[in-house]
Amino acid sequence: MKDSRKRDNTLYLIYQKLDDDAFEKISEAKSAKEAWEKLRTSYKGVHQVKKVRLQTLRGEFEAFHMKDAESISDYFSRILTASNQLRRNDEKLDDLRIMEKIL
Repeated sequence: MKDSRKRDNTLYLIYQKLDDDAFEKISEAKSAKEAWEKLRTSYKGVHQVKKVRLQTLRGEFEAFHMKDAESISDYFSRILTASNQLRRNDEKLDDLRIMEKIL
């Protein structure tokens, strides 16, 4: 089932960070948002959900590559959006690391 959900990259990344028990709790989720809500409800604690979210965001950030037809400004915007999400989740992300990703 994990393999069948590769279409939604964010949802797929969430699945990759979960053990089988946690996966069962969100296996019916159709979107990443729905998966997060189910995780939040099932764990009833922000810490575990935040940990999984940070792992997912880190993975997305590290996997960023400029798409073939993408403009520099669009790529830059995607990087800034991802870095802001990481920072909002208390990730220590310095500007040098962001610039290295852009270049």
